[in-house]
Amino acid sequence: MKKVPLTVAGEALLKEELQRLKSVERPSVIAAIAEARSHGDLSENAEYEAAKERQGFIEGRIAELEAKLSNAQIIDPSTLDAEGRIVFGSTVTLLDCDSEEEVRYQIVGEDEADIKLGKISVNSPIARALISKEEGDVAEVQAPGGVREFEVIAVQYI
Repeated sequence: MKKVPLTVAGEALLKEELQRLKSVERPSVIAAIAEARSHGDLSENAEYEAAKERQGFIEGRIAELEAKLSNAQIIDPSTLDAEGRIVFGSTVTLLDCDSEEEVRYQIVGEDEADIKLGKISVNSPIARALISKEEGDVAEVQAPGGVREFEVIAVQYI
């Protein structure tokens, strides 16, 4: 299995979710199954079916998180020295050449990407266009509305 890149913060989020699933969600669904079983006939018990379905989801997510964490390559952006180039974990300030609007993104793993928080997946079109660029470079990004250009204003490793 290939390595999954994660920032230190991303690893913490996945570990937190895994802990919650194991210590809160799993016991809760086991109790719900036991309660539904106590109602008798399981063949027509919607509560039992719903609880079993929820249990399957929880167990699947636990397995997925454990696999990702075991194959994770943890990268601490604050220890990077990429000589001003944009790499995984970098925080970049960009100028949209069309709208003259400044935007700031951190390039992170797929599981930690959240555009509302300014975190974009390393596999996104904009991140792929930015990787290995430096301050002053212009990146062309193939967007649904056509090609957009972004000038790299600053690259930080925070």
